[in-house]
Amino acid sequence: MFKVDDIQNYGKEQFETVLASATSVQNGIQAIASAYGDFTKKSFEDTKSFVEKLSSVKSLDKALEAQSDFARSAYETFVAESQKIAGLYGDLAKHAFKPVETLVSKFAPTATTH
Repeated sequence: MFKVDDIQNYGKEQFETVLASATSVQNGIQAIASAYGDFTKKSFEDTKSFVEKLSSVKSLDKALEAQSDFARSAYETFVAESQKIAGLYGDLAKHAFKPVETLVSKFAPTATTH
């Protein structure tokens, strides 16, 4: 038979778990937004620098070299930042589902070996 105290403690425990999860999810979303902002800022600054460099070149071969360097750098930055942001999404998913995992583990039957 269930006691009222047990039910209240269970409710309190679940509320605290949900609150911790919500805080964790909020922090994860803020980290992702910050990473996107940093990437956008870096991309803008790199493009500005490229345009300045391109406007000062005197020959076609130097312009092509500058464009090639910019394209390579932009691609490498994009790949690195994409991997970083993907990792942040993975961390967010882990933290978001941790309370569900904990709850399921409490009610899941334990495996017995015979």
